Amino acid sequence: MKRAARAAALSLLVAPLVAAACRVSAQSAGPAAAPAAKRGAAPAALVAPDMRAVVTDYSADRRSVRDFYTIDSSPTRLDREDTLAATWRQRIEALDFDALDQAGRIDWLLLRTELAHGIQRRTARRAKLAEAADLLPFAATIAGLEEARWHLATVEPEQAAKTLDGLKTAIGDVKKRVEAGLEAKKKGKQKESEKDEEAEKAETKEPPPEPLSATPVVARRAAGQVDGLRAALETWFAHYDQFAPGFAWWTRKPYDAVHEALTGYAKLLREEVAGLKGKDEDPLVGDPIGRQALLDDLAGELIAYSPEELLAIGEREFAWCEQQLVAAAGELGLGSDWKAALTKVKEDHVEPGEQDALVATQAREAIAFLDEHELVTIPPLCRETWRVRMIDRETQRTLPYAAYGGQDMLVAYPTADMDIETRLMTMRGNNVHFSRIVVPHELIPGHHLQGYVAARSNTHRGEFSTAFLGEGWALYWELRLWDLGYPQGPEDRIGMLFWRMHRAARIIVSLKFHLGQMQPQEMIDFLVERVGHEQAGATSEVRRYIGGDYGPLYQCAYMIGGLQLRALHEELVGGGRLTERQFHDAVLEQNGIPVELIRAALTGAQLTRGWKPGWRFAGEVAPAAAR
Repeated sequence: MKRAARAAALSLLVAPLVAAACRVSAQSAGPAAAPAAKRGAAPAALVAPDMRAVVTDYSADRRSVRDFYTIDSSPTRLDREDTLAATWRQRIEALDFDALDQAGRIDWLLLRTELAHGIQRRTARRAKLAEAADLLPFAATIAGLEEARWHLATVEPEQAAKTLDGLKTAIGDVKKRVEAGLEAKKKGKQKESEKDEEAEKAETKEPPPEPLSATPVVARRAAGQVDGLRAALETWFAHYDQFAPGFAWWTRKPYDAVHEALTGYAKLLREEVAGLKGKDEDPLVGDPIGRQALLDDLAGELIAYSPEELLAIGEREFAWCEQQLVAAAGELGLGSDWKAALTKVKEDHVEPGEQDALVATQAREAIAFLDEHELVTIPPLCRETWRVRMIDRETQRTLPYAAYGGQDMLVAYPTADMDIETRLMTMRGNNVHFSRIVVPHELIPGHHLQGYVAARSNTHRGEFSTAFLGEGWALYWELRLWDLGYPQGPEDRIGMLFWRMHRAARIIVSLKFHLGQMQPQEMIDFLVERVGHEQAGATSEVRRYIGGDYGPLYQCAYMIGGLQLRALHEELVGGGRLTERQFHDAVLEQNGIPVELIRAALTGAQLTRGWKPGWRFAGEVAPAAAR
């Protein structure tokens, strides 16, 4: 079915679905803004606000600020983002909410939530920057040089050279203090007599630097800031190097010295203090955020559950998976020993060099199943434009299974530079039956189809994308395909259950980590002992969970978002209001926004200016402490 035909079909559904399902929203055909309401003019002049244009303008303003104020650790950048948010909060509060249609109200609520949550994120960011401030006494000076360039301040080459000399000294001094802190940590406490002896020897010498210590977490964070400051200094120097007369004559040597000092200092912080040397045996360094920050993030994601309630949901789903695994093990003649069944399934893998062909075959099987059951519209170009790309060893340190990027399904399998045991673990972890559900998760109907439609529908909402829909959509299909009989035997069911249990475990280990209830090694042990991961895979998983490249709720988003969509499916398809295809197409049309607002779009739920999330999609749950 072509997209125009699909929109026409959806428009024949019940009235509340029209704005959600049609590709061109009702607001596009609604009353136009008054002629006086130009871009950037006071939105109070709008008679019927065009929220698409409002969101588009906000996105453009946000990009302008971020593209101009490029030092993300600079107070200037954070303050400017706060000012922008305050301006936009005033603008949207001045809009006539009651004049908006359902799609416009959803956009208004999305923008309001984004502005409020942005303030919380920047407050947390400032707190983290403050923790590392003693390690970066030179940060303001470097930021000041680049920020002055942005505002076209005149550069004085001689003064710039003196500033660079001062920077070299400041970096050297703090580096010595950090090294002294490392040395003191190694030596431990000295005996009083040893201290007295050392004091006598030092009377005629220059006093040693005062030791400065940092936790691995703060040191890693500071190393990243040093990298960013070095990049800013590179941009500043390159701007003047060839074009300002006399600049290079004064500054080349001190600049090179500062650049080298920054490089060495970042290495010291990252490798010696944090212990991160890019090796498999590197320590697992994470940054737990605490309960209040989790609550703030859940509010920003429009999830009406507490962290403890989400833990209870994860534990409930985990227990269900264990029961199903026991049943599948019995079918294989292994009694209740589901771990033995899992071991057996892992041994069914293809030889090295054949995994890409297996993935391609499984992708086509999934598409054929979707077509046969008329589950979702798959445009011809979407069917055509995906491919498989193998993941190198370094990337497999944090992506041990598969991922989606661009139009590629990224596939992990043994590489020539792995040792034998790692190769065997990698093959077991990416066996035929595990892969069979991973492929539709990443490609079609998962991330590839999702990204294809998102690039063409309600594109202004990309500003509000959430992992609870992004990853939840792909996980939802694992649940839906299970219900529709996609697994072809107990081995396939075990493969699907492994991943389903894995998603439940992600809720448990990631939330407990951020709540301070579980350490990284305990997380690995849980994944190995309770889920059945290979040691290498579990370590890579945990390294990704806590490494800071993903948000604290990202790992929860898979299962929780999937449960949201399953509940919505039961409400609309199970209730007879939509067919499978209509439901899935309509969800995709909304783009990657929080599922509760997708629900509002598809059901016509009443939305007010003071609306707050309250959907208990997983029912009432009792946290462990309340049982």
